[in-house]
Amino acid sequence: MTAIEDVMTSNPIVVQVPGSRIDVLKTMVKNNLTGLPVVRRNDGTLAGLITRQDIFAKPDEDQAAMIMKRDPVTIGPKDSVEHAAQIFRDTRVRHLPVVDNQKLVGIVTPTDLLAVVEKRGIDSPIEKIIRSACVPIYQEATLAVASVTLKVSKSTALPVLDEAGRLVGIISDRDIFNRSYVDGNVPLTDLGLKDDADEVSIEGLKNVMKLWYELSKVELPGMPVKDIMVRDPVTVFKKTSISEAARIMRKNDFGQLPVRDTKDTLQAMIYDHDVISILAEKE
Repeated sequence: MTAIEDVMTSNPIVVQVPGSRIDVLKTMVKNNLTGLPVVRRNDGTLAGLITRQDIFAKPDEDQAAMIMKRDPVTIGPKDSVEHAAQIFRDTRVRHLPVVDNQKLVGIVTPTDLLAVVEKRGIDSPIEKIIRSACVPIYQEATLAVASVTLKVSKSTALPVLDEAGRLVGIISDRDIFNRSYVDGNVPLTDLGLKDDADEVSIEGLKNVMKLWYELSKVELPGMPVKDIMVRDPVTVFKKTSISEAARIMRKNDFGQLPVRDTKDTLQAMIYDHDVISILAEKE
């Protein structure tokens, strides 16, 4: 049995409460993270979990304690990866704190479990585990339409189709925002990061910049999706093995893969939660 302590990130980066929204943003940006465990300043015990989405949901709240999710689902270091996969499948969370005697000792994500799926050499085809909805978008749709589609469908990426219905690309919420802001002048002052500009990671900044988009409500460029989509995306077939899909995702740091047929017709989208769900079947 593979235990969580064998795959988790030990001594993860955290934020403390009491603390501020700016403290959280700075930590996310500097370390290129989208979620952080929150610990109590006085004793180091786990107080909650805070993600980029939590900050979006409460843009006017300054205190980290008021933004974070309290009593998050946790797992123990001796628990199995199968148990973690079950939690990810059932809750769709992306960060799972690892707690031992009320103290945070690590964190595990779906990416950590992809490596386990890859190593187990599971030959079953991915068509058996496709569960998530697939929401495509037309390549001539504007970025504003793509942004709304992403939000309404609760997706992080959309497959892009041409006029014949062929898969020609993929676009993510990060692609849209990068085009609007990061390629131009980044409002570090408005994010409270001006004093730490030398320490800011551009990739980390891209991970949290959507916050500024949500707050500023700046009109997105009227350009079509095809102008910024990732062309010729890496794809898989329905008969691709589960372990091979896990390998591709892990190697390329992908959270999803389009599934197509031999004529480039989109069949589905498979997400990391779908892939690691195969481990939950062993629980």
